[in-house]
Amino acid sequence: MQITKSFVDNLKDNASFAEYVDKLYGGGLDYQAARYKKIYDLHVATYGGEVSFYSSPGRIELCGNHTDHNNGKVLCASISVDTVACVTPLEGKVVVASIGYPEVVVNINDLEANSEEYGSSEALVRGVLAYYKQNGYKIGGFAATTTSDVFKGAGVSSSASFEVLICEILNQMYNGGAIDKITKAKASHYAESIYFGKPCGLLDQSAISLGGVSYIDFKSTVNPKVKTMDWKFGDTTIVLINTGGDHCDLTSQYADIRSEMEWVASMFHVRKLRKVKEEEFVAAIPQLQKQVTGRAILRAMHYFEENKRVDAGVKAVKSGNFKKFAAVINGSGQSSYELLQNCYPLGDTAQRIPLALAVSKLNGSVKAARVHGGGFAGTILAFVENSGADDYIADMKKIFGDDCVYRIGVRNEGTCKVELN
Repeated sequence: MQITKSFVDNLKDNASFAEYVDKLYGGGLDYQAARYKKIYDLHVATYGGEVSFYSSPGRIELCGNHTDHNNGKVLCASISVDTVACVTPLEGKVVVASIGYPEVVVNINDLEANSEEYGSSEALVRGVLAYYKQNGYKIGGFAATTTSDVFKGAGVSSSASFEVLICEILNQMYNGGAIDKITKAKASHYAESIYFGKPCGLLDQSAISLGGVSYIDFKSTVNPKVKTMDWKFGDTTIVLINTGGDHCDLTSQYADIRSEMEWVASMFHVRKLRKVKEEEFVAAIPQLQKQVTGRAILRAMHYFEENKRVDAGVKAVKSGNFKKFAAVINGSGQSSYELLQNCYPLGDTAQRIPLALAVSKLNGSVKAARVHGGGFAGTILAFVENSGADDYIADMKKIFGDDCVYRIGVRNEGTCKVELN
């Protein structure tokens, strides 16, 4: 159907939109209607014509901290915050006007990687276009006006949300919706690692593209094994706390985790730890300490243990056993703290993530807590009994600020076109 101004002005009264709001966000009809109307009004004032809406969520990592880049296992979920786009076809170029950010313009006939674009939104758009073209998919231009409440710097993957959004727009506009979810994740990963210049695994993009709670085994990055599960812990509130700090200057510390794990793997004449048997690794520690650093050995230990925790986490989610799930989350957090060592940057004395974890453990309603995502700066994830969630959130806001504590939900729908009627 054609989306008109009159239609958008009355979104709150539209049953189809209300259904989407419940499915994607778990409520908040007035807020979402205002968001969609704002980008529609801004978009048609510049581009006019027929428009369509797209939504791309953020993500949380439940378990599997820093394992995907060594062909490990992860348990992740898409969440109820998103990047929303109002889109119109356009000849010859992609233009993205994101509220609060400079306009992005990319010529679809100029798709060479450019190191001068590292770290930019232009690089992400160009990288997605290049991947599609290289792999035989159709590309074309479009104009998009976007807004996002995927909190930047909070470890819920605002960049991956943007990348997969671009993938889905191209998928729907020029490929008939035929591109599968993992291919869109791979295109996004390619854009971020090759064009954007940030070494990363495939976790973020996969979680956002797939939607819901996903178990992903990256033993094969060409065809990762994927299982989706229902989230059965409705009596538990998920709280994300942005403890402060900026990821911008931490790329080398993220990269060190991957390179040190691969350093250990190279001692066994393979590239990735997944190809090393854990028992052979443990037996080789006396010799390894003469060849690699102690930190590299500890990070490899984390890798092997974390893969086993992911398997245990899958069983707990499937069976609805929250006690076992909480034990997995707490074990993952402790391992990230002690072995992976990504709870605060080198030389940091503020130590906001350790503070948040320590304070959380004082609260009896908090059943599990751990560093979230890449670590070093940013967020923790807490699983809190519903009855104590309001008090916990209020206490954490006193320490970290009103705008840094988020109650979130698991979203079962990945990046999608919002089909209204």
